[in-house]
Amino acid sequence: MKTPTSILPHELAEVLKQGCQLVDVREPVEHAESHISGAKLIPLGQLEQRCGELDPARPVIVMCRSGRRGAAAAEKLLARGFVEVGNLQGGMLAWQAAALPCAKAAKAVMPLMRQVQIAVGFCVLTASLLALWVDPRWVYVSLFFGAGLLFAGLSGFCGLALLLAKMPWNRVSQGSCSNHSCCA
Repeated sequence: MKTPTSILPHELAEVLKQGCQLVDVREPVEHAESHISGAKLIPLGQLEQRCGELDPARPVIVMCRSGRRGAAAAEKLLARGFVEVGNLQGGMLAWQAAALPCAKAAKAVMPLMRQVQIAVGFCVLTASLLALWVDPRWVYVSLFFGAGLLFAGLSGFCGLALLLAKMPWNRVSQGSCSNHSCCA
């Protein structure tokens, strides 16, 4: 089986001019924060059901926040018969670090990682205070969130971020972002 190619941000900027399908596999709230203009939003969890929206004969470049979900998405597309599949190395973080142009949704959203930090901080602080003043067993809540953060850091998977992305305040209109293919 063919392996996906890795593409650097400046290389992607050139490829976009030649014509390709750019797929953003992040969650809608992440896409709304900042995205590459013309990227088609298909969250990783929906990719297998929605890959029919892509042309398997045309080059496809996938991107995410840091490159990890993009690599998983590229593998899925190759397994489904796509011929040319690339992954933006370093994801949106690398694109922004290269000072390449970004678009944002009209609706301002709080970054998802900030929401995770607020939720975890609130829960750990509350559980710690409850452990001090009510019952020492509340410390297990703090341990749970600490273990969750450790797991997220080691694996790159944050279940709380996925849960928060689905909350009503993070719902963003996908109309303008999801109906466009790059360089169509």
